[in-house]
Amino acid sequence: MVDYHAANNQSSSGAVQTYMEQENDWDRDLLLDPAWERQQRKTFTAWCNSHLRKAGTQIDNIEEDFRDGLKLMLLLEVISGERLPKPERGKMRVHKINNVNKALNFIASKGVKLVSIGAEEIVDGNVKMTLGMIWTIILRFAIQDISVEETSAKEGLLLWCQRKTAPYKNVNVQNFHISWKDGLAFNALIHRHRPDLIDYDSLRKDDPVTNLNNAFEVAEKHLDIPKMLDAEDIVGTVRPDEKAIMTYVSSFYHAFSGAQKAETAANRICKVLAVNQENEQMMEDYEKLASDLLEWIRRTIPWLENRNQEKTVKDLQAKQEDFRDYRCVHKPPKVQEKCQLEISFNTLQTKLRLSNRPAFMPSEGRMVSDINGAWHTLEGAEKGYEEWILSEIRRLERLEHLAEKFHQKAAIHESWTDGKEAMLTQKDYETSTLAEVKALLKKHEAFESDLAAHQDRVEQIAAIAQELNQLDYYDAANVNARCQKICDQWDILGALTHSRKDSLERTEKQLESIDELYLEYAKRAAPFNNWMEGAMEDLQDMFIVHNIVEIQDLITAHEQFKSTLTEANMEREAIQSIQAEVQKIAQSNGIKLSGSNPYTTITPESIDNKWERAMAMVPQRDNALQEELNKQKSNDTLRATFATQANAVGAYIKDKMEEIGRISIEMNGTLEDQLTNLKEYQTSIMSYMPEINKLEGYHQLIQEALIFDNQYTKYTMEHLRVGWEQLLTTIARTINEVENQILTRDAKGISQEQLYEYRASFNHFDKDHSGALMAEEFKACLISLGYDVENDKKRSGQMVSDDFRALLISTGYSLGDTEFARIMSIVDPNGSGAVTFQAFIDFMSTETTDRDTADQVIASFKILAADKNYIMAEELRRELPPDQAEYCIARMAPYTGPDAVPGALDYMSFSTALYGESDL
Repeated sequence: MVDYHAANNQSSSGAVQTYMEQENDWDRDLLLDPAWERQQRKTFTAWCNSHLRKAGTQIDNIEEDFRDGLKLMLLLEVISGERLPKPERGKMRVHKINNVNKALNFIASKGVKLVSIGAEEIVDGNVKMTLGMIWTIILRFAIQDISVEETSAKEGLLLWCQRKTAPYKNVNVQNFHISWKDGLAFNALIHRHRPDLIDYDSLRKDDPVTNLNNAFEVAEKHLDIPKMLDAEDIVGTVRPDEKAIMTYVSSFYHAFSGAQKAETAANRICKVLAVNQENEQMMEDYEKLASDLLEWIRRTIPWLENRNQEKTVKDLQAKQEDFRDYRCVHKPPKVQEKCQLEISFNTLQTKLRLSNRPAFMPSEGRMVSDINGAWHTLEGAEKGYEEWILSEIRRLERLEHLAEKFHQKAAIHESWTDGKEAMLTQKDYETSTLAEVKALLKKHEAFESDLAAHQDRVEQIAAIAQELNQLDYYDAANVNARCQKICDQWDILGALTHSRKDSLERTEKQLESIDELYLEYAKRAAPFNNWMEGAMEDLQDMFIVHNIVEIQDLITAHEQFKSTLTEANMEREAIQSIQAEVQKIAQSNGIKLSGSNPYTTITPESIDNKWERAMAMVPQRDNALQEELNKQKSNDTLRATFATQANAVGAYIKDKMEEIGRISIEMNGTLEDQLTNLKEYQTSIMSYMPEINKLEGYHQLIQEALIFDNQYTKYTMEHLRVGWEQLLTTIARTINEVENQILTRDAKGISQEQLYEYRASFNHFDKDHSGALMAEEFKACLISLGYDVENDKKRSGQMVSDDFRALLISTGYSLGDTEFARIMSIVDPNGSGAVTFQAFIDFMSTETTDRDTADQVIASFKILAADKNYIMAEELRRELPPDQAEYCIARMAPYTGPDAVPGALDYMSFSTALYGESDL
């Protein structure tokens, strides 16, 4: 028989009231289904008799035998173990009502609210009210105190049934009516606890009556559980009465309550092992993610450190496109992985602290600090690679411009020197007249003037070649060969010029007259011709500029050049007038000219032709300069557009960084509200991502336009990328901190008010809003929470006032340096001198809550092992879920004590290892 006394005496009136109000579904106007009423009559009568027979009596008719209240009071005394007031023995109606009222008052004194049930209905034999009253008694004294895994009463009883019948085929307990119709669930409950009484495998699902009668007979014969149900009634009813089934099943629960202790012990072990398995999986995930990220960094850094030079700007721009693809496609997922790695590490450490496990120490080289160091090296290589690419683009542009300029000047010089060596080596003066010799001498003087004028061009060619060599031009060998050839030829021309001049001067005395006009023409035509060649060279000269100021300087210089054209045209007309004067004199004096001017090869026609070509080049130069001016204006507009967006993004990032700093300090509401607000805040931040992408687009346009400076903004794209990544990381870390606080609160049972108190005290002493307390600030914070640092206990649960805190300090109050040093070693194991809010919460929760210990786990295993010092594998498989049973078997060492038997396992060392520093 079942004893309810101890459980009944421990229940609180508040819990009783709440539960009974939820379960009471009796209503004065509700009519019972006839089948259910029949089942309840039989079940409740049998249940009452199972207790009344202890007092040597019983009932036959449930609505008649309780009418005088005598047996009702006797029933309550038996199941409660308490004495009720003395009953009245009279047979009048008033005596019966008084007795029933005494019974109902006793029920009410146990915290049960009787809805619509009065003494008059019981005395009158009201079946529905009588059954309702008995059901209320059954709920209060037989079902209410059932508790399984933090669920109670009906839910607890249902969970108990589900767990006990889970291994059996064809059994699926979901309720207390149709789940029991085939009788297999009743047989499964008996077989689970007494397999010797039931041959479960012989039962058939299609024979429910046999199954039910078998269970009822075995329970009555061997378990002292009276038969409360009829198999035919259950099978013949579409939906058996739930209260009748619950009443009968509760008898099984109390009959097998001795096995509950072992089940509780198994639950504790399951909980501990589940935590350990989850932590090991998180450690494996961290190690893999860290290894993959470090391997990616290791493979990426050599690529970023590659400085192989390219020959052309186009080839280098292909490298720049690969780098941009790395920045926009390959790196962002790795940034997210790095952030997730830190969050996983922090969450794992928090769970280990909450489950009283040793801290997780990653493999060598895979610490968060190692990953941060590798990431810092990656970003350094990334920055260096970007700077190198931009520098190389400038260098190659400069090289291409210089090479083009070199070949242009070399071609002009080679064109000028063509035939000059042959001219200087001819002996025409040996057969010439005096006049002809003088003419040759004057012509030679003009040539020397022309030669001197070309000296600057030769020096420019040599200087350009030297610069191309210094800048490591890929075709420097051909440039050097061509430059050397020009210089060698120039030396030869200088020597030949000097030799020819000596020869002409030796015969000069024999020569008489020279046509002054030819001489003047030659002298003026040569410099003018050289000026025109220089002007055409300048008009065709390539230019490269980077801003509006530089192109405006070129335009100004060009305008100055155009302002000299009027004077140059006057010089041209003056030179042409000399040739006209020669023709006039010859015609006037009947002189027959021998041909071209003996002093120069520059003809009036060549001067006019070059002049026309130079004048045609002027508007072309105007157009080229104007196009470049428009390009620079466009670039300046692009700078302004980028600057506007960059200034807005920079201000946004700065504001959000300050805002998230304030939010982390001033967070209000429950932790769940804070977490929801932070995630909504994170979503709002991520909604700004299109603005970042827009800025990246502007930045790409700027790089494609080869713009290297921007006077409109102080922000660079790299600066804003780092700021954006830092903002996202800060938000993720703040969310992770709140999630860890929720884990701490739920695991340690800290109330929301305690968290508010801890946060308020922490923020009060965090004067600089740094998110951490220095040692003295932390000590004052502990005192403000009523923590006696000197005696290692709390003086009170209230914060002390600022005046009292000041009084403690001013009067030299000792805060226990030794004890405080111990506390600091817990909250600041690295000795940084600062205490974070998470460390503060961990310490306070540890000081105020209980934790699972190795001794508790050992005691639980001892219960499962029936007080033996060892446990068998079959015992673990019977009491624990399959995966956790196999987990224990794989890790437990063989037991070697004096009472060891084959297959015995050592659960004591296993339990100690769970809370020690050894690695299972």
